[in-house]
Amino acid sequence: MRLRRNLHRSDLSASITVFLIAVPLSLGIALATGAPLQSGLVAAAVGGIVAGLLGGAPLQVSGAATSLVVITADLVQRYGWRATCAVTVLAGLVQLLLGVLRVARAALAVSPAIVHGMLAGIGTVIAVGQLHVVLGGSPQNSTVDNIAALPGQLVDSHPATPLVGVITVAVLLGWRRLRGRTGGMLRRIPAPLAAVALATLAAAPLSVPRVELPSWRAPALPALPEGPVLDIAAVVLTVTLVASMESLLSAVAVDALQAKRQAGAQVAPAGLDRELLGQGASNVLSGLLGGLPIAGGAMRGSANVEAGARTRRATVLHGVWVLLCAGLAGRALEAIPLAALAALVMLVGVRMVSFAHIRHIQRHREFPVYAATLGTVVVFGVLQGVAAGGAVAVFLSLRRLTRTRVTVTEEPDCHRVRVSGQLTFLAVPRLTRAFAQVPDGADAVVELDGSFMDHAAYEALRGWSERHRSRGGRAVFGDGAGQAVGEPPGAHACRPWTPWRNHHCTRSESVPATSGGQLIGGVSAFQRNTAPLVREELARLAREGQRPGQLFITCADSRLVTSMITSSGPGDLFTVRNIGNLMPPPGSDASCDSVAAAVEYAVDVLGVSSITVCGHSGCGAMQALLGSDHEPGAQTPLARWLRHGRPSLARLSRIGRLGRGEVALADRPVADDHERLSLVNVIQQLDHLTAHPCVARRVSEGALQLHGMYFHVGEAQAYILDRSTSVFAAVRPEAGQEGPVAAAGGGPEPEAYGLATKV
Repeated sequence: MRLRRNLHRSDLSASITVFLIAVPLSLGIALATGAPLQSGLVAAAVGGIVAGLLGGAPLQVSGAATSLVVITADLVQRYGWRATCAVTVLAGLVQLLLGVLRVARAALAVSPAIVHGMLAGIGTVIAVGQLHVVLGGSPQNSTVDNIAALPGQLVDSHPATPLVGVITVAVLLGWRRLRGRTGGMLRRIPAPLAAVALATLAAAPLSVPRVELPSWRAPALPALPEGPVLDIAAVVLTVTLVASMESLLSAVAVDALQAKRQAGAQVAPAGLDRELLGQGASNVLSGLLGGLPIAGGAMRGSANVEAGARTRRATVLHGVWVLLCAGLAGRALEAIPLAALAALVMLVGVRMVSFAHIRHIQRHREFPVYAATLGTVVVFGVLQGVAAGGAVAVFLSLRRLTRTRVTVTEEPDCHRVRVSGQLTFLAVPRLTRAFAQVPDGADAVVELDGSFMDHAAYEALRGWSERHRSRGGRAVFGDGAGQAVGEPPGAHACRPWTPWRNHHCTRSESVPATSGGQLIGGVSAFQRNTAPLVREELARLAREGQRPGQLFITCADSRLVTSMITSSGPGDLFTVRNIGNLMPPPGSDASCDSVAAAVEYAVDVLGVSSITVCGHSGCGAMQALLGSDHEPGAQTPLARWLRHGRPSLARLSRIGRLGRGEVALADRPVADDHERLSLVNVIQQLDHLTAHPCVARRVSEGALQLHGMYFHVGEAQAYILDRSTSVFAAVRPEAGQEGPVAAAGGGPEPEAYGLATKV
């Protein structure tokens, strides 16, 4: 009875869902490595039970990992299965050591371009190799050989196995759409299980290779590989590195997904060092029992969260179900065609090459790192690929550090010297030549757009400044934030982003470290550092009154700082904040008059020229609308307010879960229904705005413009709505400086939206 009380129903259903995914995936991974098929089931059971009990990410599901397929296949071929088990045990021991040393956070310092390049390279190797199995053949020793042998394999392919593979891939790709159009039990069946089950039924009358599970017996003890010690150490290090990186990155991803799904609940962050200990213990036991190397997997972990798992009991139960299945359902598993498992793993490999990641990496100018890692992994191996990617990353970093651009522009009232890049001693000659172009006695403005300046560069700037001023000239120095260069000690040294970063600079030692102390410390910092700078401007505004150009309607979420994301100052924005950035239409309940009154005041009294509705990621109001916590008939103040968001929810249901034809992001897919509703809500609230007579009148006169905006908090990225296409385009750093630059290849300048950076 006590066990029944502790067992959450959602944990039970989630464990079954993940179990149904893990069994075919584990068999497919074992097939791809050339290991005994039951080794995949051993890894799934041990990963679920041991890592589930001991790990620091309770909802992460561990087991045989696709990222280790290439490495394990090479180990099996070079050293044999018993030696591979020994390498797994040794890698687990190294993971335990790393966990004791508490270095898990340091592992996350590896460039994302290297990690994604490594995973994409591994996915490419998996996909090309398993394509041979789908065609009825066997993979070659290397990816290059697999590609070279592919034409011959296509000619000599088995007549039935490609059909089984096509059925598997078709179901995997189309299952979500089919499941979305039907109800009942189909909604609970995961795509991998459905694909393998349907392929097995279709292949029942055919003569195709099938799963062969050997009879269960005591596992043979691992045997140390024979060969040079350095080679063995290298393969152990490779398994440790890849398994640990995937486990830690997956733990972070699952942690973020859990926090998003359980918005408002107190969710403890993943303990990465404990997770590394759990992974190490799992690998030690898996190797001793004859199982594959283990790592945490984002796919199974995200499925666990999406299925409603709340505690680690779901993860552990999934391992128990795998163990029972391996012992009791061997005959059923032996009916599965090998081509179906190969097609399943092949598609997983294809999906490891993420075009969204490629675009993101290209945006951060790290594509050479990604390409070097991917190409080297495909041709030479994982460890070599990581080393190549690291070398390219170091080279690019050094190149950026030494690449400095200095330009001199003669303007009507001054000479402007722009310095972009890091100022080191290597840039001093170029800096000196640029300063020589500024005539004596002229006014000069020096703009420094970089985050680093060494002592040699500082002395060069100071020396030229003193000489120029002694000859009757005037020199003004500033950086991109408007801070003076070379401020005296004791002056406030924060950059614009620093006050928002953990609030260290606003904590006063004389004030207790509480929320009230934080507030007082921040006000004290304002009086000390900012008030002297803005006092004259605020005095002018006090005399002349407010004359803002824009009305900004946004959410009351504490993470959304309007002045920061719009680079606005006193008097620029007339801001209205409420839960969900809602704009009730006219004729609504009288309790909503405050928003309508603010709009009327801004439009008719202040005469603003534009109104922007800004939504954001992770909005609690949108999550509440998607959930069932606030029913339409509820009478709490929050529920009454959220009624004004239900038109957005209805609009979302009309356009469908795929969002066809109405709302989209220009440079990436919409993440999920939560983000899609946030985007749809911006469009819906703009429609509500136009229903207000004062807004409609000013818009028809051409004196008022309406704009939509979406801010992704986690990415610190703003998106602007093109109302003609319902597409949100990302605002780029260069927008407003070099003409109309937008994310989707053109578009209005940010100044049109009142988002121009202050000079």
